Amino acid sequence: MQEDFLHYVWQHQYFDKTDLRTTSGETITILKPGLHNHDAGPDFLNARLHLGDVEWNGAVEIHLRASDWHRHQHQHDPKYDQVILHVVLHADEPVRRTNGSEVPALVLEGRLAPELLGRYQQLLTETPALPCAPLLAQVPVIARVMMVERTLLERVEQKATTLETLHQHLGGDWEATAYHALLAAFGFKKNTEPLQRLAKALPLSVLRRHRHDRRQLEALLFGQAGFLTENDENRHDLFVADLRAEYEFLAHKYQLKAAALAPHDWNFLRLRPANFPPVRLAQLAAVLHARPALFDALLTAQDVLTLEQFFAAPVSEYWQGHTRPGRPGKVPHQLGRASAHLLITNVVVPLRVAYARHVGQPELVEQAVTLLTQLPAERNALTDTYDLLGFQHRTAADSQGLLALHYGYCQPRQCLRCAIGSRILQPKPVLR
Repeated sequence: MQEDFLHYVWQHQYFDKTDLRTTSGETITILKPGLHNHDAGPDFLNARLHLGDVEWNGAVEIHLRASDWHRHQHQHDPKYDQVILHVVLHADEPVRRTNGSEVPALVLEGRLAPELLGRYQQLLTETPALPCAPLLAQVPVIARVMMVERTLLERVEQKATTLETLHQHLGGDWEATAYHALLAAFGFKKNTEPLQRLAKALPLSVLRRHRHDRRQLEALLFGQAGFLTENDENRHDLFVADLRAEYEFLAHKYQLKAAALAPHDWNFLRLRPANFPPVRLAQLAAVLHARPALFDALLTAQDVLTLEQFFAAPVSEYWQGHTRPGRPGKVPHQLGRASAHLLITNVVVPLRVAYARHVGQPELVEQAVTLLTQLPAERNALTDTYDLLGFQHRTAADSQGLLALHYGYCQPRQCLRCAIGSRILQPKPVLR
């Protein structure tokens, strides 16, 4: 058993309260179990209890064994002087506050229903990707839907928080925030890290001056990315030689750190040519050239179709026939719809939520999340697992919620924090 299970039991009061007494024999009446504390200090704050005839207000600390109090050094920590009740599974020794006074203890051993313990152990030991899969039939569909809606919002808020931090780091510049977020997202996981480095190595203030000139824009992007270094593949390519010369001039002009990245920094392994980093850079250059006001456009687009058109800027003629500098190959002339949908999910929606929180307009959060309901569901091995178990999966909003459910709750087995797990563990009413 883990201690967080006892936290769950105390929070929901899922134990037998018949003739509750401390280890010293005082009667206990629980008026308020307290608020679960996720920061440093006792586990539950602002609890209200009757111990004998006296009402107490303070904190509750919970351990599997009473001796854990000493193992965690609480006897030396003044924060734990406010503890009015020590709730334990096993009372193996008395514990005291810093002033030497003994902390009353309640023992839960023998007060936990066997079926509750059984369901909890089953959740901990089940091997399927979804721990509660064998018990899922006990959970109403509405409870699953509500949990996925909750995890969707958690995922979007988490991404928005990351962008808020980036916004602060960039001096409150929303256009620069959009630029950094867009570059990172153009890596589509495999190349996110090098594109994040490229955004730092090639400031938006420099690109802004050359957005009108596609040749200069491509020279800056490909040069800083390290793809214009001369090699056997591109040595006789006149287009690449022209870009290289332009890049060298601009790098000197703006005192850029020449070739901030190298070809070996980029991941080509197990990627189709259409997803090669140079192809993505060409698509990125097309978007930056055709859409000079990134943030405003991403913030004000009214629907998915408008955003699809925003990202559907055609690449220049050279990149319509090359997979990397100097290497011919057939590639898409513009970013595909599926890729655009990923950018809407991972850039547009979090960016709008971050901005909405910044300006204090919560209604914009709902509008941003609504975009996800207009996108088709993502299909992969992970979401297929939840499909087979009967979870609703119709739109990208459902997909994002399921991904958040999996990585935030199912994979780390945080069943006690999950509404589905809580529903399974909820004691069944006794029929009389």
